Amino acid sequence: MSISGQTTEPSAHARAAVTREPPQKPPQEPSYDGTSPFPRDEAADRVTVPRWQLVATALVVMFPFAALGLAGWVLWGRLIGPLDVVLAVVLYTITGLGVTVGFHRGLTHHSFVPTRGLKVALAVAGSMSFQGDVIGWVATHRRHHAFTDRPGDPHSPFRYGTTMRAELRGLAHAHIGWLFTGDVTPPARYAPDLLADRDLRAITRAFPALCILSLALPFAVGWAIGGNWHGALTALLWAGLVRVALLQHVTWSVNSLCHMIGRRPFRTRRHDRATNLWPLALLSFGESWHNLHHAEPTSARHGVDRGQIDPSAVVIRLFERLGWVRDVHWPAPARLEARRQS
Repeated sequence: MSISGQTTEPSAHARAAVTREPPQKPPQEPSYDGTSPFPRDEAADRVTVPRWQLVATALVVMFPFAALGLAGWVLWGRLIGPLDVVLAVVLYTITGLGVTVGFHRGLTHHSFVPTRGLKVALAVAGSMSFQGDVIGWVATHRRHHAFTDRPGDPHSPFRYGTTMRAELRGLAHAHIGWLFTGDVTPPARYAPDLLADRDLRAITRAFPALCILSLALPFAVGWAIGGNWHGALTALLWAGLVRVALLQHVTWSVNSLCHMIGRRPFRTRRHDRATNLWPLALLSFGESWHNLHHAEPTSARHGVDRGQIDPSAVVIRLFERLGWVRDVHWPAPARLEARRQS
């Protein structure tokens, strides 16, 4: 194509040069020895994250800690009420299961097929956890599984190497630091099925409104039952801000602690260091049985051994009996034993 826009025929010499040029090889994934720092991702460095997005992320991460300061002012000389506890537990459970059953086991790994109504309900509940919109969350987690603990993993604690200093720095990165990088995961590559879903696109667009709703609900209930500003503010504090903070840090602990501390009874892929960490099992609704999850990502149950509490699997079983989900991928004993390390 010439500058003027008219097509010009290439010369014979040019055609010969094009013919002799060897075919381009696809880029090779950088080698990784399992201990070295991850190579610098130049493509990620060129991504410019809008300032407003960084500010919004900082606010989401920091506002629960500011809420504790508010607690000192609102509750000075007073005790937390039973309504605050009940509301916090109920909303923690609803939004937490929205993440674990909806975002994670259902939409990310297709451990089961939900009805349309349940799919929408779980996606809305998970969005109210302040952990990001549903499509972005799923894309990031699928990428984490594609490159677990090796270059390409968005939140591996081994990003900076395996020395003690490097692992401490990596732990901070895996827990919260990765939220502030320019390493953007493209949904078109990792979650095209969700992008094709009209319901999930609408819920993704509604994410800011759902976050507001997540805080407005406890405030409104506290006002309606307590009948004054004190009841509304304490409900907002404990069932809103503190509840959000606790669930966020439990989820982020699966990203960080559950790749560094705990047992690894099942074989995973090379470099994958996912562990089982029992103290987080109840708070994470069974997500901290992370080693089994990485050994069998599509399994609807993560806690498969005796005594391993997995509330998310219990809820999926209930949904199955109610006819709200089908094609559930329950773990096969033979496959588990084949993956179990001696």
